Amino acid sequence: MKIFILFAFVSVIATELTEEKDVIVLTTDNWSEAVREDNNILVEFYAPWCGHCQTLEPEYAKAAKKLKDLKSTITLGKVDATVETKLAEKYGVKGFPTLKFFKSGKEQEYNGGRTEAEIISWLNKKTGPPAAVVASAEELKVFVDAREVAVVGFFANQDSDLAKVFLNVADSTDDIEFAITTPSNSGEYAVTEDKIVVFKKFDDLRADYTGNADEASLKSFVRGESIALVTEFTDEVASKIFGGDIKSHILLFVSKKAENFKETINQFTEAAKQFKGKVLFIYIDSDFDENSRIMEFFGLKVEDIPTLRIIKLEGDMTKYVPETKEINKDTISSFVLAFVEGKLKPFLMSADIPEDWDKNPVKVLVGKNFAEVVYAEKNVLVEFYAPWCGHCKQLAPIWEKLGEKYAENPDIIIAKMDSTTNEVEDVKISSFPTIKYFPKEGGVIDYNGGRTLEDFVKFIESGGKDGASAPDDDSTDEPIEAGEEGEEVSEEGEEVDASNVKTEL
Repeated sequence: MKIFILFAFVSVIATELTEEKDVIVLTTDNWSEAVREDNNILVEFYAPWCGHCQTLEPEYAKAAKKLKDLKSTITLGKVDATVETKLAEKYGVKGFPTLKFFKSGKEQEYNGGRTEAEIISWLNKKTGPPAAVVASAEELKVFVDAREVAVVGFFANQDSDLAKVFLNVADSTDDIEFAITTPSNSGEYAVTEDKIVVFKKFDDLRADYTGNADEASLKSFVRGESIALVTEFTDEVASKIFGGDIKSHILLFVSKKAENFKETINQFTEAAKQFKGKVLFIYIDSDFDENSRIMEFFGLKVEDIPTLRIIKLEGDMTKYVPETKEINKDTISSFVLAFVEGKLKPFLMSADIPEDWDKNPVKVLVGKNFAEVVYAEKNVLVEFYAPWCGHCKQLAPIWEKLGEKYAENPDIIIAKMDSTTNEVEDVKISSFPTIKYFPKEGGVIDYNGGRTLEDFVKFIESGGKDGASAPDDDSTDEPIEAGEEGEEVSEEGEEVDASNVKTEL
């Protein structure tokens, strides 16, 4: 009996839930104690060295404390994925931070924002009714004042078509909070009939919906009005920017330390007014170190600032460059209008052709010499890489040996291209490294085999057949555009969150 009691005591100690700054510290041993069918918990999988995890940490802790103060049944937890590797593997963690919500023990992806308010808003939407019921003018004011964006439906009859559409949109919108009440409770907002209003703490402060009882129209309206005319790109707003319906963005790269910064933003804002709902206007602070990757994506250097770029996120993330460097309301408007009307040609980056591009066994390609080399009736194997890519660095010595093996072969070229500074119209790259084979007969074959010298030789000798199928292992390359969660891999090959160049562009 004593042995049994001692064993039970040890078991309790092993699964005890401890907290750091109101966030539960989760491990393999206590996971089942914290993640149960009778509770709701948001879990962050993080790495101690991850910069974005460090940025999230104080906001995550504030959200945990706020929920505790409100006596909410929702809790927040965290897992050090570099220690609890089995948990990270079990839940498919490939980037940091990764957040997953377990509602009654069932897993779902977290796609909300990264601030205290956004975290709580998302959780409330996932666990409560689609729209909070507001019973008085006083309650309504408290609801609106407490939020950056609040969508309120005023309905005398909640069975009306407009009210039903409102509740459907509320139910399908995770990152914005909705409330429902009657016109008689509108108080200082002076609503006298059935109406849907977006209240916000920017721009014109309020926007009344005047459309029909159409779900798509209302959702588009709410999305459009929940983002300011001009928004600074940050991790906190990334989910709204890239998760919205508007996929055409004009980016102003500007130094916030510049003497004319405010005037430049004013001109940018004035131009934005005529394109509301069509193009998002976003500015990026070139002084902020973490924005350097975005500048690199557009081939920009500090001396190019200030400047404008347009990017179309749909499809191949096409970029556009203005004809003039002058930035004012008129030049901005002309640039965006030409884009909207389809009069602009896509911009493709290219470095200058190095004088010694063909000196070594591995040939160096840039945008300007790509077609000349690749389509010259030879069999060409090309690695598309990024200088910061950990997997690319691991591949480099093998690629050099491959080049040496075929250096004297007149029919085979081994080449590489830095895809952070070079683009080719007919070749789209989504991760690093990407390897493509261009046989002299024409066409292109994606290489998906192993990464040893022998693997590459087999592929070439088979004419692009052995290795064209998916690899046996689960190795993951670094994404060039990390999707909504924005996974990116560090120089050591470890994956970290960049909030994307679709959040990092």
